[in-house]
Amino acid sequence: MESQFIKDAIIRQAMAQGLDAIGFCEPSIRRQARQRFIELLRQGYHGDMGWLKARLRKRLNPRQLWSKARSVIVVGISYRPQHDPLEIIKHKHKGAVSVYARMDDYHHMGKQVLQPLTAWMERQFSCHAKICVDSAAVMEKPLAQQAGLGWQGKHSNLVSRDYGSWLFLAEILTDLHLPHDVMGHDYCGSCRACLDVCPTRAFPAPYRLDARRCISYLTIEHKGVIDRALRPLMGNRIFGCDDCLAVCPWNKFARAPSSQQWLPYGDEQLLRLRDYVSLDEEGFRRMFAGTAVRRIGRNRFVRNVLIALGNSGASREGAVIVPLLRDSSPLVRGMAVWALAQLMPQEWMTGQAAQHLPQETDAHVREEWQVVLDPVSSPL
Repeated sequence: MESQFIKDAIIRQAMAQGLDAIGFCEPSIRRQARQRFIELLRQGYHGDMGWLKARLRKRLNPRQLWSKARSVIVVGISYRPQHDPLEIIKHKHKGAVSVYARMDDYHHMGKQVLQPLTAWMERQFSCHAKICVDSAAVMEKPLAQQAGLGWQGKHSNLVSRDYGSWLFLAEILTDLHLPHDVMGHDYCGSCRACLDVCPTRAFPAPYRLDARRCISYLTIEHKGVIDRALRPLMGNRIFGCDDCLAVCPWNKFARAPSSQQWLPYGDEQLLRLRDYVSLDEEGFRRMFAGTAVRRIGRNRFVRNVLIALGNSGASREGAVIVPLLRDSSPLVRGMAVWALAQLMPQEWMTGQAAQHLPQETDAHVREEWQVVLDPVSSPL
């Protein structure tokens, strides 16, 4: 059967199943993208995401994942928000959650969408196919550019002329040899909106992201104590950050999702910070069941919420934070100390230190207390 005929049939089937974009490329990563990724690791921009290094050979060569792969089918699913996602950061009493996490976990939904497509391909063309949805060692953004879905913008994410910065990506590796699409051209031009809007200045240069300063990394991937200098810059962002995506001028052309299941909920469903901070482990799991938020766990989530509360400027919120000074998690206790120090008078904090510091055994939490007691000589 002619390969172009097969490709056209796959495109029709994908569109019929609600996918928004589809492209085809060979299972290899172009040299420039490989070098850029290796330089990212060399500079340490990946932070403590050691898994990026651990499977480097497979990441740089999709055939290392599956030696029979002859083509990669890259699909895109729009999740364009209906309202400005930056509006929520003006409301300091609420927690800002990244748009992609305001729905069921796209890892699971993506597989549910692609499984019928791959099953159909295998029946129709007697081929084999493997699905990757942001879990396998696949450099999905370079592959998406090679497949013509768009280009990696200066914020390092994919930008589409049809969908802006709001595309979920997934890949199907197949042993079918299919015609490749023309690689996406870079249309960023002289624009630097995404670079200039970043609250923490996480872009050392265009097309370079230092994850160690990125709020998405800090609130999601980073497991430990967040740098004290970066905390005030995080505002009320408690899971991810959409600033660099939301300001992209190409978003004005972004089409709405083909399916209602990919529509994120709006700001009105985001709770007050005080309603999040009191969550215990069971309450956290119940509230975020089936969403991407659940994967970071209760302690990291509450850490993020406490930082947002500290940035809220609302001293009345101190009452809901105080019980967390005795939380079982040192990560939570430490951020409770910091948050209270931003909101409450020094004299009040000194009294709290007298109650809690003598019993504290964790070095990081003790350090937070020491900064409260001696802010001048303590390290920033």
